[in-house]
Amino acid sequence: MTSRPDRYPEFHAELEQLKSKDQFRSLRPIEKREGKYVFLNGRPLINLSSNDYLGLAADPALHYQFFSHINKNNVINHFGLGASASRLLAGSHSPYAALEETIATLYQREAALVFNSGYHANLGILSSLLGRKDIIFSDRLNHASLLDGARLSGAKLYRYRHLDYNHLEKLLSQHRGNFQRAIILSESIFSMDGDLVDLTKLVEVKKRHDAWLYIDEAHALGVRGPQGLGLCEEQNLIPQIDLILATFGKALASLGAFVAGDRVIINYLVNKMRPFIFTTALPPIIVCWNLQLLQQLPEFKEQRIHLRQLALRLRTAFQEAGLSTLGDSQIVPLIIGESHRAITVAEKLKENGFLLFPIRPPTVPVNTSRLRISLTANLEWDDVKDLPGIAAQALQEGKDTP
Repeated sequence: MTSRPDRYPEFHAELEQLKSKDQFRSLRPIEKREGKYVFLNGRPLINLSSNDYLGLAADPALHYQFFSHINKNNVINHFGLGASASRLLAGSHSPYAALEETIATLYQREAALVFNSGYHANLGILSSLLGRKDIIFSDRLNHASLLDGARLSGAKLYRYRHLDYNHLEKLLSQHRGNFQRAIILSESIFSMDGDLVDLTKLVEVKKRHDAWLYIDEAHALGVRGPQGLGLCEEQNLIPQIDLILATFGKALASLGAFVAGDRVIINYLVNKMRPFIFTTALPPIIVCWNLQLLQQLPEFKEQRIHLRQLALRLRTAFQEAGLSTLGDSQIVPLIIGESHRAITVAEKLKENGFLLFPIRPPTVPVNTSRLRISLTANLEWDDVKDLPGIAAQALQEGKDTP
């Protein structure tokens, strides 16, 4: 084959620059999953990179129960495997109505709306509800989907220091009066640090400044609260949150997301949210799976307790080994610092049977590269007890290497 001129020199140059900074990413196909293990290059590894927090994706008994129910009720015969249309055309099948009614009831709201993903939801909700006359106050460590939605809206955006409610108050005092609507954005459990928002403080601030409060429960649904509804439930503040968003793609081992709020907001999104209007609906079988798991959330109390105890024990072990960690949730970050060291530790752990990937800038701030250990309820202490020792040894070997 004859060579041809490089048509994309600027892209090649940028990719080479990423490689020089140890920030280049590539896809690694997983061959199969069996319980707590995934297979990579024919080798079983304990999966510490999954958001399957309750272990439901690896529960064959739950899958059997679901498919038995689906067969009995002829869902596939009635609807097929794909929606084949957007919600506003022929894609809004009856399982959707049942799921949204259930969400609204659980979250004490007038209505709810289901979307195809959390990213899709945050992007569309914020860009639909807010505009140039409005102002957004976003925690600096919020997920990219919240930041992108805020930017797409055209509203004035201020990012307050992470969990710094005094800084948020100061920004609101300085700027709120110049805009029509104001909204405070925060995750409840932050995806990279694993720490928790203080919702009581956010509610107090939003009331003082006549702002909306939008909470993304992506990493809290299923694992926090008496019924597993998230941190808003755990802190007994569901009625005080204007918009509650959560995803099915993590603890509920599925696909999709939802927002719960006042009916006028839901109706407005149905009519104005372009990513909702112009997207093919979720497959009916996925919507039915989401509904079953949402209804069963109260039954997973033991998994929630086990997960919190396991996370606490692992954090303590990291600290005792002289390693740096953060947070208070099932997300346990091991802070390394430099990207190349994070890559080295991840490879060492893989050699010892653990699947972990380094998290590097721009996903996290410069010099805070880490291993994001994502614990699941089907893991036991014996599965993870060697992590601190192996990580500490790998870091020491890295220091000793000339």
